[in-house]
Amino acid sequence: MTSKSKLRAISLCGIFAAVTAVLAQIEVPLPIVPISGQTLAVGLTATIIGSRYGAIAMTCYALLGGVGLPVFAGYKGGVQVLVGPTGGYIFGFIVTAFVTGFILEKTKHNITMAMVANTVGMIITLVFGAVQLKIVLDMTWNQALAAGVYPFIVVGLIKAYLASWLGINVRKRLIQANLIDPRPTNKVAA
Repeated sequence: MTSKSKLRAISLCGIFAAVTAVLAQIEVPLPIVPISGQTLAVGLTATIIGSRYGAIAMTCYALLGGVGLPVFAGYKGGVQVLVGPTGGYIFGFIVTAFVTGFILEKTKHNITMAMVANTVGMIITLVFGAVQLKIVLDMTWNQALAAGVYPFIVVGLIKAYLASWLGINVRKRLIQANLIDPRPTNKVAA
């Protein structure tokens, strides 16, 4: 990898971490876990830049918030968010981005496969979130699912579709602009 392509890869990861921080501030408050644009951003990231860089971007996002920058939903930041009730979702974003991107890299970059990949990603995020809710708030599984999964399924499917449609179209434009490599090796164009 040339220094130019390394810089481009780092830039893409930073841009998508920033996109996640911005979309996180679009939120609908609910009692324990708000509906936010974070999961849409995770799906977009994975669909556009793939497994490796998607996971790196989400790791950067989690680290930025973990050191106190107000990048999480509701302009929150700090380790207390990561270890709090909603931190599981944020950790899930890293795995979600990797798995979503991986599915697309191993199949085909089209809207149908992106919808499958983003739906799997949504499930991963919700599982991580429910597990941490259960542990941190000492909930039963039924309570954790009722607070952290069920309210988000329909909205999650809508966001999965949006991430798929937008992600595939933006990815095509970035390939045309020679900013990302179209091959499924998850490389940035040289």
